[in-house]
Amino acid sequence: MTVFWARRFFILSMIVLLSACGKEPLYHEQGYVFGTLVDVSIYGEDEAKARTAVGEVLQEFQRLHDELHAWQPSELSELNAAFAKGEGKAVSPELAAMLRDAAQLSAQSEGLFNPAIGGLIGVWGFQSDEFKPLLPDAEKVAALVKTNPQMGDIVFDGDKVSSRNRAVQLDLGGYAKGYALDRAAELLRKRGIRNALVNIGGNVMALGRHGDRPWRVGIQHPRKSGALASLELHDGEAIGTSGDYQRYFELDGKRYCHLIDPRSGWPVQGVQAVTVLTRGERAGLLSDAASKPLFVAGKDGWRAAAQRMQLPEAMLVDAQGGIHLTAALQKRLEFADKNIRVEVLP
Repeated sequence: MTVFWARRFFILSMIVLLSACGKEPLYHEQGYVFGTLVDVSIYGEDEAKARTAVGEVLQEFQRLHDELHAWQPSELSELNAAFAKGEGKAVSPELAAMLRDAAQLSAQSEGLFNPAIGGLIGVWGFQSDEFKPLLPDAEKVAALVKTNPQMGDIVFDGDKVSSRNRAVQLDLGGYAKGYALDRAAELLRKRGIRNALVNIGGNVMALGRHGDRPWRVGIQHPRKSGALASLELHDGEAIGTSGDYQRYFELDGKRYCHLIDPRSGWPVQGVQAVTVLTRGERAGLLSDAASKPLFVAGKDGWRAAAQRMQLPEAMLVDAQGGIHLTAALQKRLEFADKNIRVEVLP
């Protein structure tokens, strides 16, 4: 039996020579939040200004972590408690806006992105810093699926939020990192930082450039150490990977990951990883939330899911390690194995 906790993870590694030149004006700092490694690099600024800016970003990440925690005391857990009692609760304008946005994304994904299934995530043991290789009771899983918690069950009345379905238990684990990336970009720009790279456990956003060249990042191989592929990340772009290698356990030779199919209540099988490239005002958010429907849709449905989520640049690695990607993303990638075979779709 094998268990992997939040601190044992593979990330979308940055292929950036952070210490290639001792005089290079690159400030680099790491932290640990959202149950994963956070890495911020700033190019071309004096150290004092860069340190202050990174400190502000990391403080903001911790604030979001504390307010959005699904299983420790937080604003989100208090709202879940109210839902379970059939009650509504006033929430911050920020949380209300997040939930409205998450509900819209859920509807766009036809329910494959569903932050309302916190109950299922909990029963599988993934709402924990450490989890055990145990299967939940199948009847309990089936009962939770039957209650059919959906983001569409949530009712908004100003900043008061209620649910028509007491089974709705919110878990924004597939949303918060992306939201935090966009907040980081906003804070850095307000500080006058024009060139930076922010990595939250595999979701990476680029601002500006790394000197005279674009930032270059690598996509973690889901079954080997090192990168599967790399690409240049331009100003305002973000890339995110959802994988079965980040939070999972193995039991009797089978892998069970934290990405739950809301239709069955069971961890998704048949997919090792999904990567998406995003850009624009909500690039960070979409790099996180929009990859989840593709992962859940699987090998047969990922391309249609990508179209619904308006993601022209996407890739899926199936259970056998087969690579399926869009033509638009193929143009951006450089695979570590030059002889690798891929299926390219329009």
